[in-house]
Amino acid sequence: MISSTHPPPASPRSRTPRPGFRRAALLLLALVSSSLLRAQFQPPTDDELKMTSDPKAPGAAAVYLYVEEITNNADSTYSLYERIKVLTEKGKDLATVSLPYDRDIDMVKDIQGRTIHADGTIVLLTAKPSDLMDVKSKGYQVNSVVFTLPSAEVGSILEYRLKIERSISWRFEPAWYIQKPYFVHKAHYVFYPFSEEVMYESHVESSEKVVQHGGEFSLDIGDIPPEPDDDWMPPLNTLRWFVRFFSGTGAKSGEDFWNTRRKIWAAWIQDFTKPTNLLKNVAAGIVAPGDTDEQKAIKIYAAVQKLDNTDFSRTKSKAERKKNKLKDIGKAEDVWKQQSGSADEIALLYAALARAVGLKAWPTAVVDRNRAIFDVNYLSSSQLDDDIVMVELGGKDVYLDPGQKMCPFGMLHWKHNIATGFQFTEKNAVIVTTPGITYRNSIVNRVADLNIDKEGNVTGSVRFVMTGPNALHWRQLALENDEEEVKKQFNESLNANLPDGAQADFDHFTGLEDADASLVGIANVRGSIGSATGKHFFLPGLFFESRAKHPFVAQDKRVIPVDVHYPELEQDEVTYHLPPGFKIDSLPQDANTSWPDHAILKINSTARDGSVTVFRALAYNFTLLDPKDYPSLHDFYQKVATADQQQLVLTRAPAAKGN
Repeated sequence: MISSTHPPPASPRSRTPRPGFRRAALLLLALVSSSLLRAQFQPPTDDELKMTSDPKAPGAAAVYLYVEEITNNADSTYSLYERIKVLTEKGKDLATVSLPYDRDIDMVKDIQGRTIHADGTIVLLTAKPSDLMDVKSKGYQVNSVVFTLPSAEVGSILEYRLKIERSISWRFEPAWYIQKPYFVHKAHYVFYPFSEEVMYESHVESSEKVVQHGGEFSLDIGDIPPEPDDDWMPPLNTLRWFVRFFSGTGAKSGEDFWNTRRKIWAAWIQDFTKPTNLLKNVAAGIVAPGDTDEQKAIKIYAAVQKLDNTDFSRTKSKAERKKNKLKDIGKAEDVWKQQSGSADEIALLYAALARAVGLKAWPTAVVDRNRAIFDVNYLSSSQLDDDIVMVELGGKDVYLDPGQKMCPFGMLHWKHNIATGFQFTEKNAVIVTTPGITYRNSIVNRVADLNIDKEGNVTGSVRFVMTGPNALHWRQLALENDEEEVKKQFNESLNANLPDGAQADFDHFTGLEDADASLVGIANVRGSIGSATGKHFFLPGLFFESRAKHPFVAQDKRVIPVDVHYPELEQDEVTYHLPPGFKIDSLPQDANTSWPDHAILKINSTARDGSVTVFRALAYNFTLLDPKDYPSLHDFYQKVATADQQQLVLTRAPAAKGN
């Protein structure tokens, strides 16, 4: 599937009406209309039709023959054109195209596509594109238009073009993401800005540069390598080639720009979170006179967590809000009045209520680290995604995530750890980076009690006990999906790590609705996991890891940083109840392997009274690693993978001889 990143939907932080649009737009349109030519479908060359592989991209499943993007702010349009050669079965996935857009201000139209077979036969796209909801949050909804080019075959050329018209009241500066999932032979990018006060940031490892001619920016580039695709990568905005445009700032330097933006943001935050009389009365009803600062902070946190968080439920449409006489939210007290708001609005309400009882609570806007990493050279505050809050308690800075439903007090969603952004202060705002967590804040205990019969069949139960990011993941998934979908996904995650022949069936969660408790998942296990050779009988020594896909083992070298999202401690305790008539021949060997200051693996096996218990603990206490540390990481995980392949070997006792 092509999941196009263009054009990115407009962020509420960056939606800026364009004053005096009509007069300037007509002038600019007159200047550029003669040069605006959209790409037309091209007749394929004989070489393109006959192509079965590409020497510039050995082994590739597909290649992009041509890509074109044109953004024209004079008539508020964006057009995309792509030609793709399918070289293997996997390359056929590119026949399905998914393009995000903001339904409030965008209109997708003029979609045309076709498939050209290797013999020259042309099959036109006639099906109506599906319009699927993709993302809903922050008071707006991002949809994806999805369509599949017909009759794709190995050897086919896939070709499509489309156009998006944007409401003329909104400015749009594009981001050209030059690299695609596969090698690109040629690409052409054009931007006609609304005004000449446009700047751009470029990260392109090529001799070709952006050309500015009059009011037009363009880039013609070829032989573009595919975008990085390693496991456990940091967000792509730090790695792939791009050109990003933003409005002229009037700043003399980057430092001047951020100083100005911090002041503007701080003024807005000060106004939004001002402790009004209503909020002071509400806060006084939540806390008790003798409460400590920490008790006040916890009680207010619990109160706002109970509100309707539309990031996890559903944003009301304009018609619904009008029918229910709900005004647009302009201040924190509006969120409390409506008992509903987005994740950001609820976070800022928390800050306002905390300030109303005298707490030092500082709203903080950060980049979602699952999406991107803050780029100080990209002079646009639109890169800030989410609002969290820092509260000073007992001389310590405690970061909180009130807008993340089911997130325990004192914890951030992992995407907000080691995340950079603006933090409000008594005087202004500063740029900060939030702290990370240690493995002690993220624990998964897996406990299995298994009965093995003489044929190697297994029955028993598995209990998962989770705290931290894993528990939050399943709780939030349960908020947004029905019970059957959650059960399906939990089963998939569990069965991926069970031995061949074993099957787990998830039964239920306990603690699902209590964010402060450990989350416990219970599953039943059945199947056949034993194998016999002569008189020996073999069982997987490390039950949960015998089929695990160990990271960082197959790849010897790496030039891209490693991002594992968050540290973690995995603890397994598996008890095998052995069948009568068998004795233990060998146990998994004990292990105590470490990568100093980073990770440790411990394995211990104990036999008693017809049973064997194997204990395994793997802790890694890092989040981001520089490529120079990769050899040590690779070496450690090779040792882990070897240790996890050990077996429990039994011997069948000889049958007693008759008299």
